[in-house]
Amino acid sequence: MTQQPFSRPGAIDLSGLGRPAAPAGAPAPGPAAPGAPADARSYSVVVDEQGFQALLEQSTTAPVLLAFYSRTRMPESGQLADDLATVVEEHEGRYLLGLVDIDAVPQIAQAMQIPSIPLVVAVVDGRPMPLLQDPLPIDELRTALTQVGQQLTAQGITGRHQPRSGGAPAAEGEDEVVDPRYAPAQDALAAGDVDAAVAEYQKLVDANPADVEAAGGLAIAKVMQRTQGVDLNAARAAAADAPDDVDAQTMVADLDMLGGHVEDAFTRLVNLVARTADKDREQARDHLLGLFAAVGNDDPRVLAARRNLASALF
Repeated sequence: MTQQPFSRPGAIDLSGLGRPAAPAGAPAPGPAAPGAPADARSYSVVVDEQGFQALLEQSTTAPVLLAFYSRTRMPESGQLADDLATVVEEHEGRYLLGLVDIDAVPQIAQAMQIPSIPLVVAVVDGRPMPLLQDPLPIDELRTALTQVGQQLTAQGITGRHQPRSGGAPAAEGEDEVVDPRYAPAQDALAAGDVDAAVAEYQKLVDANPADVEAAGGLAIAKVMQRTQGVDLNAARAAAADAPDDVDAQTMVADLDMLGGHVEDAFTRLVNLVARTADKDREQARDHLLGLFAAVGNDDPRVLAARRNLASALF
């Protein structure tokens, strides 16, 4: 799996992809074709050229995933599309999946400049971000989408899509479904009040420790809280000058997390644990465990870092 940024998706402006504009009044994606992965599913649609633009526009309600695949050229990509449709269904509207068979609609793959298959792209507010480029077992897909959901929640993106009947689109103009549990944290983040967002996520976690999205949102919001107003270059210089200073090293680890360098953050703190002792070691270890929670304890990068941490400790 390619490394995922530890921030809100959407760094690429969709207008730069050169995709063709849909005709005015173009219909939303139609129902799934018989036998396709989205058949009889509520949150997956088979994409055609006429409905592509309308599908992208629905990313303003909640995230849209685009799965590019070809069963003839690479059967594994077709299996990934099938599994992704299953996992998306489990999230009950958190995502809407568009299944793009590049043999049936090559013009979409060309417009999106698809380098290879399989490819899964997340689209938020009309802006795409590559998410997956390799076939994954379904359990790893579940982990990946859970982690993405946590990141989105931390950024105040909590909308949900309305279910489709047999793959048919929701009626035009339907209001998005926002999970009311996250509304206070969403409002706080929208207002730039990270401290309030941390407090709201903490309430949710206290009320239900099993709320995975809230726990992930809290962990990420705390990273945002700790790095408010920090100058990246100054922080890196301080860490370089004091390699065993726990505060300096953990600050750079937090900044690495926000910049998408998850493995770099883990490696920095594992090495710090190995070099330090007593209270310093305990502080570095506890900080690292907090970052594990932010990423997701089932994430492969976390599992690898846990093994490295055990070696550093023992």
